[in-house]
Amino acid sequence: MRILITGGFGFLGRRVAGALLERGTFRGAPIDRLLLADRVTDPGSPLTAHRLVETVEGDLTERLPELLAEPVDAVIHLAAAVSAECEADFDLGMRGNVETTRALLEALRAQTARAGGGSPLPLLLFSSSVAVYGSDPALPLPAVVDESTLPTPRSSYGAEKLVCEQLVAEYTRRGFLDGRVARLMTVAVRPGKPNAAASGFLSGIIREPLAGLPAVCPVDTGLRVALASPPRTVAGILRVAEAERGPEPGRLAGGLPVNLPALTVSVAEMLATLRRVAGDAVADLVTVAPDPAVEAIVGSWPADFDHRRAAALGLTPDPDFESVVRGHLAATGSAITPR
Repeated sequence: MRILITGGFGFLGRRVAGALLERGTFRGAPIDRLLLADRVTDPGSPLTAHRLVETVEGDLTERLPELLAEPVDAVIHLAAAVSAECEADFDLGMRGNVETTRALLEALRAQTARAGGGSPLPLLLFSSSVAVYGSDPALPLPAVVDESTLPTPRSSYGAEKLVCEQLVAEYTRRGFLDGRVARLMTVAVRPGKPNAAASGFLSGIIREPLAGLPAVCPVDTGLRVALASPPRTVAGILRVAEAERGPEPGRLAGGLPVNLPALTVSVAEMLATLRRVAGDAVADLVTVAPDPAVEAIVGSWPADFDHRRAAALGLTPDPDFESVVRGHLAATGSAITPR
């Protein structure tokens, strides 16, 4: 089993790679090679030193001939330009999301053609986003969203992800590959440095205060959001990738994307949890200063989901936000002594 992870040294890429190496199998078959492709790799990472890992650095589109010089059995496509940078730079978003994904799909299509078609087709897991949804004035979102809700994105990032979803569906329909789409909720709490995602503050207002640093909350604290912890997100990505197809329970029915399970909380509830777990001095490091640009993007995303499709695959949301915060503290070895 030869597996390619794009964005392999990103936040989720490292964790998906680590999970695969820990188990040593994918869809019941031993992993022989794990290719980690990213614009910038990390020679000091334990992943790089693993005997099954091969790293490829550079622009994904340019490196595809090298990456697919030998057939791959599966691709977990996590590489992407993120929301705020896509809104700021339209061309960057189209190139980093749509054009790169199309190039990857074409490369897998060529692999299938070289093999004479038929099964097994190369598997592609595309990581999409809750940002494909938005409330159009002519078609407001329902109170509860599921996979049958019409996506009407209100950001360039969401539009690009939706375009890619449709490309994956079409290449799958035509028999070029076996494509699946997992729509990710906002992942929090992300450790490490802030990124350019509009939703990055949802990690920052917890992560930075727990590290003794100030943080700014750029939205009204009454805003309700759909979150998933890093472990639940990684589990969802791999479950959708590995699921057998079919109408039976536990299988991937139909060709629709899967909305990964979400914990729905308000920003006020997040901050109250931080105060309860870490104390007043930590929570007081957060300042509320609304930013209309951030509110326009994040506020357009739905917060309440019907997750029956994910539940049929055995996926469940985080039980509460306190468990997410405590999980972050445990994973990062924080010096904060939780209450």
